Amino acid sequence: MVYLKPPGFTRHVVNPVVSKLRTGGVEQLTVTGRRTGQPRHVPVIPVQVGPRRYLVAPFGESDWVQNLRAAGEGELHGHGGPERFVAREVPVDQRAQIIADYRKIAGRSVKRCFRSLPDPHDHPVFEVQPRLQATQR
Repeated sequence: MVYLKPPGFTRHVVNPVVSKLRTGGVEQLTVTGRRTGQPRHVPVIPVQVGPRRYLVAPFGESDWVQNLRAAGEGELHGHGGPERFVAREVPVDQRAQIIADYRKIAGRSVKRCFRSLPDPHDHPVFEVQPRLQATQR
């Protein structure tokens, strides 16, 4: 399990600000904490690849990744209303294009992450399946 801890400035200043403003494609992920059962909030940048949306973990095996695995579902808050979804983890051999598209969208804010952790295995990716779609499959 590889995790690149974000700098304190990112955790304590940047993340709270972008979570509230939701600029640059940022949405707020809400997922139930695996230990506390309490809602946890973190800014993420969903990426659209074809008809599907994904969440990429640039810092690796972060708390939100472990919480989303445990919960299997979450909620995204973008500029519209909240979107409840079911998460499906993408196998490592299917992550390359998703990560490449994510890096184009996220830009230099994640460059350090992928320079330090270049292997797609180190970056969990989840397909975001709207609850309605997920129950129809």
